Amino acid sequence: MIDLGNPTGKDTVVSAKPSVLFVCVHNAGRSQMAAGWLTRLAAGKIEVRSAGSIPADRINPVAAAAMAEVGIDITAETPKILTVDAVEASDVVITMGCGDTCPVFPGIRYEDWALDDPAGQDLDAVRPIRDDIRARVEKLIGELLSAA
Repeated sequence: MIDLGNPTGKDTVVSAKPSVLFVCVHNAGRSQMAAGWLTRLAAGKIEVRSAGSIPADRINPVAAAAMAEVGIDITAETPKILTVDAVEASDVVITMGCGDTCPVFPGIRYEDWALDDPAGQDLDAVRPIRDDIRARVEKLIGELLSAA
């Protein structure tokens, strides 16, 4: 969108992209898989963030392997701490088992996705979690892009 009321005379791009923050406890499995799916499926039309209330040291290798099976590489990602700034900068916050540790602000849409935690599970157990996340992300994309 171009801001025609800009007094400098130069065109300014104003971002109208919706933004989503995925939050789980460790930001190592569910939220990283969701961010990977949204990044791939939204193709740049939605701003994507992820964070954790108590971030792990690294991405869950089984979650990374499950995503690699569908052509999405999340191995370069690092778990990040959940901040007030990240929440305030997001239009939608999707929580995945972080309970009361996630801050709530007025004007932000919240959803809690009840998903099994991939921590400590093998690849056969993580695949259905990955696929459930994909279905939820596809629905979210449809909602966000139809509203834009």
